[in-house]
Amino acid sequence: MTFSTIQTSLVNHIFTIIINRPDKLNALNQAVLNELNEAMEFVYKDEKIKGVIITGAGEKAFVAGADIAEFVSVKDDEGATLSKKGQDIFFKIENCPKPVIAAVNGFALGGGCELAMACHFRLASSKAKFGQPEVNLGLIPGYGGTQRLTMLIGKGKAMEMMMTGNMIDANEAKTLGLVNYVETPENLIPKTKEILNVILTKSPVAISKIIAAVNFYFDKKGFDEEAKLFGEVFSTDDKKEGTAAFLEKRKPVFK
Repeated sequence: MTFSTIQTSLVNHIFTIIINRPDKLNALNQAVLNELNEAMEFVYKDEKIKGVIITGAGEKAFVAGADIAEFVSVKDDEGATLSKKGQDIFFKIENCPKPVIAAVNGFALGGGCELAMACHFRLASSKAKFGQPEVNLGLIPGYGGTQRLTMLIGKGKAMEMMMTGNMIDANEAKTLGLVNYVETPENLIPKTKEILNVILTKSPVAISKIIAAVNFYFDKKGFDEEAKLFGEVFSTDDKKEGTAAFLEKRKPVFK
């Protein structure tokens, strides 16, 4: 497979997906989402793949959010569709019958935090930072963040993070249960592979049933509501001001 925005490799039954836009801090644009979707379809079909690692290129970012520049060209009434597309791709990760682990090597913000949370669990570099800063753009998380962050760390802290847009570091993320381990940058991938190799010694049928059973606990209705509400804020003047301010590198003035 040849991709332009991600890199993939298969070694010893472990398929590694690297989001590869380091000059843009690996921001999620539509090309990344499309290629990530294609890569996950390959994971489902290829029997040689037993487990997956998702990480980011470079030392600064896992994925530092969505590509805000693309939002300018999206029509006001297309927000819910945009949200639903991202959700569907992340559901493909979450519901994969093979274990998918995020190795968070740097900033995991907005869509990047949502991507990490769609994986079955997460390891973080000591340099990693997590956040859902969409409120700074006059938006809300739209790729499942309102649901998964609440599921993982609880309502109160999730509300605080989404309302303030503030980031947390790797150690706080571990304390809150957002990540399972914090590792040095150089040991992040080796530790992720070590855990994945333990999982790969277990029954693949049992692993797939564990994934399905745990995911069944969560109600999809909340995700549908998130997409609807994302569509509603996407057409507001606050969103237009927030995204313009971001691209112009100034503070937004919300009305």
